[in-house]
Amino acid sequence: MTFLDVYKIITTFADVEKITIMTNDITDYETLGVDDSSLLIAAEPLWRGIADELQELHYLKGIKFVNQLKLIVYYGEFHVVDNESNIFSALSEQSQDYPNLLHAARKAVEHGYRVYILPNPKGIRTADFIFVRKGIYRLYDLKTIQGKASVLNRLMESIGQTNHVLLNLLTDYPATSLARSIKKYFERNTDAAQVLIFRGNKVMSVTRKTLEDRNFIATFTKLFYK
Repeated sequence: MTFLDVYKIITTFADVEKITIMTNDITDYETLGVDDSSLLIAAEPLWRGIADELQELHYLKGIKFVNQLKLIVYYGEFHVVDNESNIFSALSEQSQDYPNLLHAARKAVEHGYRVYILPNPKGIRTADFIFVRKGIYRLYDLKTIQGKASVLNRLMESIGQTNHVLLNLLTDYPATSLARSIKKYFERNTDAAQVLIFRGNKVMSVTRKTLEDRNFIATFTKLFYK
């Protein structure tokens, strides 16, 4: 494949996915050290297989991280999930985690996301989803909360996979306890950027900026039961 062929592919993808990097593509990620060599996917190696490309995410930040997510979405072997809209999967339906992932993906679609369910290559710590909405790409690790499982312990499990966590609450978890667990998670994990919460048909988002509220726990609890 010639450079011109690659350029045509990327240009086409840019038209479809609006791949041009904007400020709001990168501000939700880690502190950036971006240089002029961080161009679009055209400047990166061609597809090496989804396992290698997922592994590469652990070493990237900022624009390069976002471009890697776009590379995975574009080249990954995702198929449209039967009878679903805006849900694409590269994971076997026989996977033990698949029902929980599909359940959360359906909720995400209801809230305006296009969802890509990621595979779980052996020997690689990976997150579960790439969510796309309004041109913004984010990587999420799913934690399905059932019964009385400790939310803090589940959140801490995501460290090393991604700095965005999705909590899908399938139980009546006390709001105050949930808020305290999320606060401790951010305190213990300096890379944490967001905890997204699905509860019934509602969605809540907690970021580091959210935690600047001195009355965070009270404010969170009020919004949780609103």
